[in-house]
Amino acid sequence: MTLLLDQIRAALSAVADPERAPAMQAYMKSAMPYLGVPSVPLRAVCKQVFADLSWDGSAAWQADVLAIWRGAAFREERYCAIELTGIRKARAFQTMAALPMYEEMIVTGAWWDYVDAIAGNRLNLVLKADPTPMKPAMLGWARGDDLWKRRSAILCQLNAKAATDRHFLMACIAPSLGSKEFFLRKGIGWALRQFARTDPDWVRSYVAEHDAALSPLSKREALKHIG
Repeated sequence: MTLLLDQIRAALSAVADPERAPAMQAYMKSAMPYLGVPSVPLRAVCKQVFADLSWDGSAAWQADVLAIWRGAAFREERYCAIELTGIRKARAFQTMAALPMYEEMIVTGAWWDYVDAIAGNRLNLVLKADPTPMKPAMLGWARGDDLWKRRSAILCQLNAKAATDRHFLMACIAPSLGSKEFFLRKGIGWALRQFARTDPDWVRSYVAEHDAALSPLSKREALKHIG
């Protein structure tokens, strides 16, 4: 596992532009430094380093992901950990067994770049695989004290399209309707805006029904492309 992180660090360093690193760190308001690797070469590095990896089960895959995540010295290395959660060979591991790993990454990452990549692109895979236990787990997150777990619950159906469970979406949003937290208000608007691509009439109706409770930011985001 240490070898894998060393390989990632060396490959990232080879394509890094150190002059870009300070601006990237400032933009993300990150305490962790950057190497200066944009997203396209970062994904190419991941494709190269991860090409020959295989696992005999979810626990081994999670061990590799968390070794990179916990051992990261640069923010791009944590982006690579997130990339490793989404590779095709890990598709069978997107079950409730992976939720504690994602929870750790969300809670310790505690910023939108990490959280949105996991919530928007990974939690829905777990939801599709194990809906019966996953829905109550997300409702627990939605009602909890952790800002980023609440946002994750709101966004966990972001890419579900026609498979979106409307009642579940409303239930995940409801505990945060009165919140003044920017990232919750923005998350509500984003979840609704994304679903408006599939069912604009439902989103218009939801916004009208909850007009008094929704923040102006949430309403503006929800109706951004549908008026």
